[in-house]
Amino acid sequence: MTSGINTREMIMEILLQIDEEGEHSHIAIRNALSKYQFLPKQERAFITRVCEGTLEYRILIDYIIDSFSKIPVDKMKPPIREILRSAVYQLKFMDRVPDSAVCNEAVKLAQKKGFYNLKPFVNGVLRTVARQMDELEYPPREENLVRYLSVRYSMPEELVERWLNDYGEETTEKMLADFLEEKPVTVRCRTYLNSVDKICESLKNQGVKVEQAPYLPYAKRISGYNHILALDAFIQGKMVVQDVSSMLVAEIANPQKGDYVIDMCAAPGGKSLHIGDKMEGFGTVDARDISQYKVNLIEENIQRLNSINVQAKVQDATIFDVESECKADIVLADVPCSGYGVIGKKPEIKYRSTAQKEEELVILQRTILDKAAEYVKPRGVLVFSTCTIAKEENEENMMWFMNNHPFKLESIDEFIPEELRSETTGLGYLQMLPGVHGTDGFFIARFRRK
Repeated sequence: MTSGINTREMIMEILLQIDEEGEHSHIAIRNALSKYQFLPKQERAFITRVCEGTLEYRILIDYIIDSFSKIPVDKMKPPIREILRSAVYQLKFMDRVPDSAVCNEAVKLAQKKGFYNLKPFVNGVLRTVARQMDELEYPPREENLVRYLSVRYSMPEELVERWLNDYGEETTEKMLADFLEEKPVTVRCRTYLNSVDKICESLKNQGVKVEQAPYLPYAKRISGYNHILALDAFIQGKMVVQDVSSMLVAEIANPQKGDYVIDMCAAPGGKSLHIGDKMEGFGTVDARDISQYKVNLIEENIQRLNSINVQAKVQDATIFDVESECKADIVLADVPCSGYGVIGKKPEIKYRSTAQKEEELVILQRTILDKAAEYVKPRGVLVFSTCTIAKEENEENMMWFMNNHPFKLESIDEFIPEELRSETTGLGYLQMLPGVHGTDGFFIARFRRK
């Protein structure tokens, strides 16, 4: 490393922010890199990869450390724990970094942080790991499937066990493997006022690799660029970063020109802007969220895209807005959720889940759905969506909603590609699964008010 900045110390501090202070990984990494903008591209990439990889593979890394350390990982001092974790990630997954350099840098960092007496411990553990790691076996699959899958794919046992019960062994393992795969960025090409071909041509002219994403012709996967903010198509508002699963929300909502649409939890605005585009500048999308900070995110995107029929406002989705009663042709309730469908993008989610948090989320989701129901016109549409794969937050909420409100599910088959149609889509809902559908995990249900 050539900048004079100790990148491994930066990595340790970022991981401490995430694990000890509860910061979101993408925010902690972004803030650190923003502070040291002069760092060469190679060093920035190294910091990002080690932080993200150490977080993604934490359970496997801890299994490796515990196999060679007399002190269990959870009993170590937090700085030493993060130094060892990030070093083991490099030993396991980064061949370009010599093992001796990984060990030496970790020992130096331990000393620098005041742990002089732990230098022999850090050195001994890492050199043993470097020598014997390849001989270490996973827990036997046939003896304890949950434990094996947990270590093999770095997923907490409670989640593995639940998904095995809900989705079976084959589908669960596909999801677990998919969470760990690196994926290109998916973008929505704005077909309103633009052609997909011209947008793709602009991207390719800037050296970007463009591939077709599944299901929707205007969805593309892009890679091979340094920063999306430097791409003309992004600067000019001709494309939006958005997963295909999220794009399907607007397809299933099926807005018509002139509709009044309320998006209750809209930030950063991707679905609102997509609905606005589908109405070709007509009608109104009322994009709401709980804080001015979140509304500012929506407004930034409205301005970049020059969306004339989308307006943002601060509105708490749990508080009834009397002025909206029975006013909307379509209400979108994309409610806060556990986020299990996007673990591949936000790996800290899997370590922070608790039964109590999920119970509180279900209460919050039902509170928002109660309010959403009041805003839909007679014969209007409510679209309920989440980015999770938890049945308690999806199908169970869907059934609860129908039992408590004058709404019925409505088939979504006419709004989605044939390859996504199934018995459930004929009824009115779709569960997208990572590793199965080639998208994030996502749930969408369409209701019609009676």
